[in-house]
Amino acid sequence: MAQSVDRRKAEKKEELVERLVHINRVAKTVKGGRNMSFAAVVVVGDQKGRVGYGSGKATEVPDAITKATNEAKKNMVRIPLREGRTLHHDVKGSFGAGKVILRTAPAGTGVIAGGPMRAIFEVLGVQDVVAKSLGSNNPYNMIKATFNALQSINSPRMVAAKRGKKVGDIVSRRENSSNVKMEKEEA
Repeated sequence: MAQSVDRRKAEKKEELVERLVHINRVAKTVKGGRNMSFAAVVVVGDQKGRVGYGSGKATEVPDAITKATNEAKKNMVRIPLREGRTLHHDVKGSFGAGKVILRTAPAGTGVIAGGPMRAIFEVLGVQDVVAKSLGSNNPYNMIKATFNALQSINSPRMVAAKRGKKVGDIVSRRENSSNVKMEKEEA
């Protein structure tokens, strides 16, 4: 009992940002006519590297949004960010016919992304990213493709742990290889 009270206090302390991505009016044809309902897609994040998405369906819009928000809070994942503002490396993601490309960007670039991807990056806390949607522009598929890409991001710490090396070895190797490339271009 005490743990559930502590958990509720922790949830209230962490301020989550909610973004409504899409509302769709759905009609089910039945014997007596049509039953109208609404489907909502919501993205939730703490702007510090945690983000989740959810969808909900109800006869009223506020109820659908509430259901989607609750599902999004349950499905939150942590995404590693470089310097807390951009991605560690370029990455591609896909889901169904939706394909996305996410690229790192230098400081000051801003969020260059459209529709559902912009909402994800804003609640995730990414400040500099360039994203392009290829294929389907269906919000459901775009969100799932973006999450597919984000979950495949590896931070230098994760790569070092997999290889059994130190983070400094991996990061310095990246800098050395870029210096070698620059020297070849100058020659």
